[in-house]
Amino acid sequence: MKVAADPDPSLVSQPDMEPEAARDKDSFRNYTSGPLLDRVFATYKLMHTWQTVDFVRRKHAQFGGFSYKRMTVMEAVDMLDGLVDESDPDVDFPNSFHAFQTAEGIRKAHPDKDWFHLVGLLHDLGKVLALAGEPQWAVVGDTFPVGCRPQASVVFRDCTFQDNPDLQDPLYSTELGMYQPHCGLENVLMSWGHDEYMYRMMKFNKFALPPEAFYIIRFHSFYPWHKFGDYRQLCNEQDLAMLPWVQEFSKFDLYTKSSSLPDVAALRPYYQALVDKYCPGALRW
Repeated sequence: MKVAADPDPSLVSQPDMEPEAARDKDSFRNYTSGPLLDRVFATYKLMHTWQTVDFVRRKHAQFGGFSYKRMTVMEAVDMLDGLVDESDPDVDFPNSFHAFQTAEGIRKAHPDKDWFHLVGLLHDLGKVLALAGEPQWAVVGDTFPVGCRPQASVVFRDCTFQDNPDLQDPLYSTELGMYQPHCGLENVLMSWGHDEYMYRMMKFNKFALPPEAFYIIRFHSFYPWHKFGDYRQLCNEQDLAMLPWVQEFSKFDLYTKSSSLPDVAALRPYYQALVDKYCPGALRW
């Protein structure tokens, strides 16, 4: 698969932000202290107990028909006004603001890639599942492959998986588990949440976006892979070719988080035009 050429994302460590909005990079994704830590840990404890091969397969079947509701992308963005992500140690404001923060960070750094701007807006829309009655541990947070032993960089790995039944199964409790070496992430069963749901929703509704966009949406929460380098034994050449795009996106997903909230009303016309270009009309969710 041909991947669009772009500068090496490792050359830029953090998007430009207004001085009052900038934070030390080390202050993000702090899972050892902070005012939200108890809430975050509780979410991951439930996730790491109940995300199993059987659970993920059941969720694929439950939501694969996209019969939850029909709505536009912007209606889904507006729904996120009512959601605060309980797995996120960095923010305590509605997810809709984070969508515009991410999109605007990408737009500033990559003005010629309008599809990438739209990915910033879209990336968390799968969290509408939480507003449809799904528990947050089955919607938000870092993702990881099920069907194999969790690797070292999975958040809270050493104190949250004790009650996961899959880890008592010899087939699922080794480094490769049920997978073949370098089988490709497209053949890996990821923990269920907003990434996988939104990727499948976009495919179902035939979003007219490049392959990089679908890949970013599907794996942007897979921090053990794109940030820490784990699970490389499952990756094929396509995964490694796409990795720089996920890493480039991740800078904006993470480092644009700020209590300085964007003027959403002023930004909506630009993003509505992108929606009209790439994914117009009422869609099935």
